[in-house]
Amino acid sequence: MAARIAHLADWSWPDIKKEWQRLFGGEPPIANRRFVEKRIAYRWQEIEFAKADRGLLERNQQRIDELVATGTLKRQKAGAMPIAGTELIRVYAGVEHRVRVLPDDEFEYAGKRYPSLSMIAREITGTRWSGPAFFGLRKAGGR
Repeated sequence: MAARIAHLADWSWPDIKKEWQRLFGGEPPIANRRFVEKRIAYRWQEIEFAKADRGLLERNQQRIDELVATGTLKRQKAGAMPIAGTELIRVYAGVEHRVRVLPDDEFEYAGKRYPSLSMIAREITGTRWSGPAFFGLRKAGGR
């Protein structure tokens, strides 16, 4: 890929325009050769790495499916809490707030234990919030 991009500088302007048309359809938006070369090089890389990523993602999904089938790995229910030891971080009103997930569905914030994320969100904001939504574990107003 690097050699291909390096040789792009040797191409004639009509050849560069043809490659632009092949990749994007239509004429280049401006006649600035350097701009057009950069966009062509970027698009070549998008195409090349998308091919590589697709294979990687498929192999990852196959491995996950194998682990789930053998019982080695269990899928987490949508909306489930993160495992104990996870640290949730939220910046609110310019202040970073850190919450640690504890065993038995409890949480630690500012040195105190809380039974729910919603209580912590209320502590931080002074208003009622869905704790999971506040900390980005699900969308506000629903799952």
